[in-house]
Amino acid sequence: SSRVLWTLAVTQFTYYPLEGMSEEDRVKLVEDHFLFKKGDRFLESAGINRDWPVGRGIFHNDDKTFLVWTHEEDVLRIISMQPGGDVAQVFNRLATALDLLDQKLKFARNDKLGNLTSCPTNLGTSMRASVHVRLPLTSKRPDFEDKCRGMGLSVRGIDGEHSESADGIYDISNRGRLGKTEREYLDTLHAGVTKLIAMEKEAEAKA
Repeated sequence: SSRVLWTLAVTQFTYYPLEGMSEEDRVKLVEDHFLFKKGDRFLESAGINRDWPVGRGIFHNDDKTFLVWTHEEDVLRIISMQPGGDVAQVFNRLATALDLLDQKLKFARNDKLGNLTSCPTNLGTSMRASVHVRLPLTSKRPDFEDKCRGMGLSVRGIDGEHSESADGIYDISNRGRLGKTEREYLDTLHAGVTKLIAMEKEAEAKA
C-alpha cells in the first residue's frame, strides 16, 4: 500500500516513518492533529500494536490537507482535512483520492457489511466526517449529548476519542457508518452542525 501511495503522486507527498522519528517531531505532529498517538490500550489489548513502531508512519501533502496513516488501527487511514467550513471541498478531495486508490488496491469489502475494518463501529462506509466547532454555551446544556445523538451525531473532545474539550471546542461527527451512503452521512453532519451553531447563537443572544 505504501508503494501505491508513492506512485500516485510521489512529488506531492512526504513520508514520515514513526521508526526513527525524533520525539520532538512526533509530539509536534500529534499536537497538530496530523499523527496518531502511541500506546492506545485498546489497540494493545487487541494485538494491533505488535512490533510497534515498525511499519507505522504518515504520508501527507505539502499543505497537510491530505494525509494517510499507515498501520495504526487499520492498514490505511485516509484523511482529508483543512481549516474553515468548506466541507464539500474536503469531501471531494477524499472522494478523488479514494477513486485513485481503488484502481490500485483491493480493499476488504463485504456485500452486506461494507468495508471491513479493525473496529466494528466503522463497518459500512468506514467514513467519519467531523468538524471542530466552538460551543461553550450549548455544551453546558444537560441534554447536549442527547440532542447531538438525536441528530445522528457523536461528540468528542478536541483530541478525538476519549479526550476532553478545550475552550468549549468539540469534535462533532456523524454517528452512523452502516446503512447509508457517504453523502447521506455528510448531509447529516452538515444539518446537525448548522443546528448546533444556531443553538449557540440563540444562547449568546440570551446571555
